[in-house]
Amino acid sequence: MFSPSTANQDYWDRDAATYHASHPEYLSSFYWCPEMLHEADARLLGSTAELAQSTVLELGCGSAPCTAWLQDQAGFATGFDISRGMLHHARPGMPLVQADSLALPYRTDSFDVVFSAFGALPFVADLDAALAEVHRVLRPGGRFVFSVPHPMRWVFPDDPESLTAELSYFDRAYLEQDSEGNLTYAEFHRTMGDWIRALQVRGAFEIRNLVEPEWPEDLSITWGQWSPQRGALFPGTAIFVCTAAR
Repeated sequence: MFSPSTANQDYWDRDAATYHASHPEYLSSFYWCPEMLHEADARLLGSTAELAQSTVLELGCGSAPCTAWLQDQAGFATGFDISRGMLHHARPGMPLVQADSLALPYRTDSFDVVFSAFGALPFVADLDAALAEVHRVLRPGGRFVFSVPHPMRWVFPDDPESLTAELSYFDRAYLEQDSEGNLTYAEFHRTMGDWIRALQVRGAFEIRNLVEPEWPEDLSITWGQWSPQRGALFPGTAIFVCTAAR
């Protein structure tokens, strides 16, 4: 059976073109989530002045629209993704590399900020190992900000019109296999308690804020299971704002 990293690398290589054709609005700039919260408005990575002096790493950058936006905002911004297919869709000339979040190719204490917008972390089986790598490359006191599907979203099916909870909140993984039993896709769920324990209880981060963006009244775009119907009733995204413990 393939590892989750291998399976997801192959999946995103194959799906990259379809993904970009399906989500042009979200991939046009630095949006944190399907609710289209933009970093220019949220300033979760720091003030304009702070960001201008910061070295920034994007975790699971895909085609790197967020890193592209940061080229004119940060002191230095780079990113990585496991999928060469996704990186192929990035703007030419940006400092991007292909890598696995479980083995980051960067020196210890290299970055002031590490962030991820729906990238990498939901697809990593060993969350503790990934967070340890993030902590390693962050300078002491550095900022770690990431958005993931809100934990309660897990209980609803992949149908933007369904408002009925059908899946267990306590199931931790969704796995797909081919006819020979090889893993072809892997996504992992963490409860809110799981995230808090991984980050702050047994981890090396301090949680400074937890943002649950509301669905804008004028936003009519549906992205997968994220929709205005659901967004009006319950959160679809959780954004954790943390600092690396010294």
